[in-house]
Amino acid sequence: MAVSTNGGGFSSRRRSASALSEINVTPFVDVALVLLIIFMLTAHVMEFGIEIDVPKVRAVKESAQDLPIVQISKDGLVYLNKDEVNINDLGRVIHTKFGGKAKAVYVRADKDTVFNPIAQVLSELGAQGFQVNVVTQPEEATRRK
Repeated sequence: MAVSTNGGGFSSRRRSASALSEINVTPFVDVALVLLIIFMLTAHVMEFGIEIDVPKVRAVKESAQDLPIVQISKDGLVYLNKDEVNINDLGRVIHTKFGGKAKAVYVRADKDTVFNPIAQVLSELGAQGFQVNVVTQPEEATRRK
């Protein structure tokens, strides 16, 4: 808190009775801005939650023959690991070829394929209880070619 008074003398005595008290708000604004910056930085870090070290394991690479991969050509033909399959028999063929170990099926479709065969394949696989994963290609990889 600052008090403004001028030097001594008769005129200062007269002014001291009517001296104006002013609060200097500059330090208050400085502290408020520093707290605001600290809050903004810590709020961003708090969004991510607690940092946890996840245990590391060796990755097991599965070959493409061990995974059921359904491919749909531009013409609407459906293939299961390079063998042509009827859409209606797709679930049964996957069960017989891969047994009970196939829980997830990867679906690859040509970008120019009409949606109807893709919808039929997804519907058939969903009805058979498979987890369906759609395979895509990142945009960067397609731009490099």
